[in-house]
Amino acid sequence: MDGLFTRLRRVARAQCTVLVGGETGTGKELVARAIHAESPRRKAPFQAVNCATFSPTLLESELFGHVRGAFTGAVRDRQGLFALAHQGTLFLDEVAEIPLDLQGKMLRVMQEKTFIPVGATRPVNVDVRVISATNKSLRREVDEGRFRDDLSYRLRVVPLLLPPLRRRDGDVEALFWHFVGEMNQQGMRRIEGVTRTAMDAILAYPWPGNVRELRSAVEYAFVVGEGAVLDVADLTPELRGEPPPGTPASSLADIERGRILAALARHYGRKAAAAAELGMSRTTLWRKLYAHRLR
Repeated sequence: MDGLFTRLRRVARAQCTVLVGGETGTGKELVARAIHAESPRRKAPFQAVNCATFSPTLLESELFGHVRGAFTGAVRDRQGLFALAHQGTLFLDEVAEIPLDLQGKMLRVMQEKTFIPVGATRPVNVDVRVISATNKSLRREVDEGRFRDDLSYRLRVVPLLLPPLRRRDGDVEALFWHFVGEMNQQGMRRIEGVTRTAMDAILAYPWPGNVRELRSAVEYAFVVGEGAVLDVADLTPELRGEPPPGTPASSLADIERGRILAALARHYGRKAAAAAELGMSRTTLWRKLYAHRLR
């Protein structure tokens, strides 16, 4: 995490466009906000939009604004995100979903720093740094005719690829405390520590949902737990190694075997400590070791 944010600080000072790639949930908006916070634009607005959530007409209005009467339902003038982010940063998530016929207008505002709101005739000047994100290959989108080559080069002056969380050594614990800090400020519960067993479970988990799943797990802990120290009981069922409802018996056996192996690994093979973590006696643990052929 420290290495990543060291790179982000250098990128933040450069003022150029950034394209953040990676799996869904890897924390692309978190990275965009970090770049903005470290940049000379940090006192100006940060605006964000998911380009996949709007129809083409509504996306154009969302980005560039519109004047009254521009289309059915446009009962008043409305500023778009480019205007609202003036002198600041605009984050375009899922940028590959911008329709081809809108990409020309995107290119113009990035090249000429001017745009015309929907239904208007006068151009608006704007100074915005664009950070975009995608879980697709823009090169492939260009090759298949769905994205403009010139716009792709404008967007990715600095490309950043975020690996999945399972491959980012050190990031899990750092992000865990980052989200704990955010939740502490909401006043529902204040967590000031975490037991070693709970942290071991957090670090051992593969996080298929990436940063988004980690954030949800922290929120879960704040809701279900009490006190200033987070323990294993506060973790999600997945982190505790419990199976989801309706899991077949064969899968249950595999899950139990995995839980036992993980507990033994966390306690360096000490069976008494592993049994205590698993909530069973040493005799029961020995019996299960035989049953799963782990002896």
